[in-house]
Amino acid sequence: NGRWAESRQLPRVEGHRAGIDAVRSPVETSARLGIPVLTLYAFSVENWKRPDSEISALMGLLKQYLRLELKTLLRNNIRFHVIGQRDRLDPDIREELTAAEARTADNTGMLFNIALNYGGRAEITDAVRCLVAEARKNGQEPAEITEEAIGSHLYTAGQPDPDLLIRTSGELRVSNFLLWQIAYSEIWVTDVLWPDFR
Repeated sequence: NGRWAESRQLPRVEGHRAGIDAVRSPVETSARLGIPVLTLYAFSVENWKRPDSEISALMGLLKQYLRLELKTLLRNNIRFHVIGQRDRLDPDIREELTAAEARTADNTGMLFNIALNYGGRAEITDAVRCLVAEARKNGQEPAEITEEAIGSHLYTAGQPDPDLLIRTSGELRVSNFLLWQIAYSEIWVTDVLWPDFR
């Protein structure tokens, strides 16, 4: 988003605004095509290193998106779900996210995950911490912990692993995204920047 804005001599926040606007097309198209799960990486745990003004603008855009696009999600029978560490997000953002999840919980169509304050390493760490605590409580030996047990404690527990990872902007890296889940995913890289992706 930032590179998109810079290439047009616009402030970075305009790139983020264009990035938010670009979400609708892939979400609606994926739902129409019958894709069961779509996950978009919106805000990583590393993004907190950005300037406060940029973070504030991003969170404001997120709230705006949730309010404006809830009708789109309901109209398209899409379930909304957040993956990531919510505790660092402002309480008003957490309320908006929880409300959107609750409003779409009975929808039976595509599951739309949005990764907020997300990092693949953080997700695996959280899963391991939970498993260790459970093992201590239940007197379980570490050797008894299985891949399935780890998978059941990830933010995406109960969801299928992705068949396809699409990486925009020509970057040849996964950027700490769904590290466990993409072990066997196909990866497709496009030079198109996210705000222009359709």
